[in-house]
Amino acid sequence: MNQALVDKRQVSAFGERELYNNVYLVAPGVWRLKDIFVNMYLIQDPDEDSWILVDTGLKSSASKIKKMISEVSDPDSVPKAIVLTHGHFDHVGSLAQLTNEWNTTVYAHKLEMPYLTGKASYPPPDPNAGGGLFSTISFTFPKGPIDIHDRVQELPDNGSVPGLSGWKWIHTPGHAPGHISLFRERDGVLIAGDAFATTRQESIFSVMSQKREICGPPKYFTPDWGSAARSVKALAALEPNVITTGHGHALYGNEARHGLHKLAREFWQLGMPGTGRYVNEPALFNEDGPTYIPKKKGGMFIRILAAGALLAAGIYLYKRRQKKLGTTLLTSSLQMLTGAVPAAATTLSSPLATIAPILGRL
Repeated sequence: MNQALVDKRQVSAFGERELYNNVYLVAPGVWRLKDIFVNMYLIQDPDEDSWILVDTGLKSSASKIKKMISEVSDPDSVPKAIVLTHGHFDHVGSLAQLTNEWNTTVYAHKLEMPYLTGKASYPPPDPNAGGGLFSTISFTFPKGPIDIHDRVQELPDNGSVPGLSGWKWIHTPGHAPGHISLFRERDGVLIAGDAFATTRQESIFSVMSQKREICGPPKYFTPDWGSAARSVKALAALEPNVITTGHGHALYGNEARHGLHKLAREFWQLGMPGTGRYVNEPALFNEDGPTYIPKKKGGMFIRILAAGALLAAGIYLYKRRQKKLGTTLLTSSLQMLTGAVPAAATTLSSPLATIAPILGRL
């Protein structure tokens, strides 16, 4: 660890403070909103009395983003820009709606442009990556592009962040080819996006509890592990005082730095899966999208495994009085099993009717 670099920075925050349900003050001028399992950020520029939005979460996030704005800023204000760490579905879900309402320019790395202009899809998620239910069911996650070609522009080559002084963007590929992270030098605030996570995103139980743990990027959606390892090493070299990511709580000070350095040193053991589609060879990309995708592994077995995992999670949640979510997972597990084993289609033609006896015994 470069202690001299740490010592020359001001310490502006020691912990995040929850302002109201799932909205946190992370550092001066930086707020975090969590929607279900993903984070978005509002960053204020005090010099210009303006602000930007980093990522737009899920389709359900738009109203929550606007509520956050009304709580921490002028309710009628709009961001000077929207900056994307990358274009995965859980980071751009509300993008089209918000840009149409706000008439705001979106900025992203040039290698993310194919996925934001309708030209190319990301490589498929990897349900073989392991780690928990989110990985197992990841083959159901959207990978297709969105099309905001009339709203999106490439980030400046000089590393500056449009609409925001004192910050720089850093290319941190691996989880996505054009993935970026944001860094404020004066007090060492790092918004890492999905270059790594501060909870184990593959596990539904870690996601629900938001257990604090510095982990590699979400395994099920990372197609280039060599680049991911180099990106984590580059971010650790920044010696950040505040670490916050696309998934999980913010972490602070020496404990956060030591955790990030450990991940960088032992990335091949701690950060990446032992098996999976992209472990032995990465997907390859150019400015038009993927140029090579390794062949998939598994198939029917993975679908049956996913159905079993959903069934177990559904029963667990139902027993813990989260009946609506539990019923949804139980229904999804039976629908998934129907797709995996065609002969089951007649037996499980009505998933809701099928799970009624199960629920009655819980």
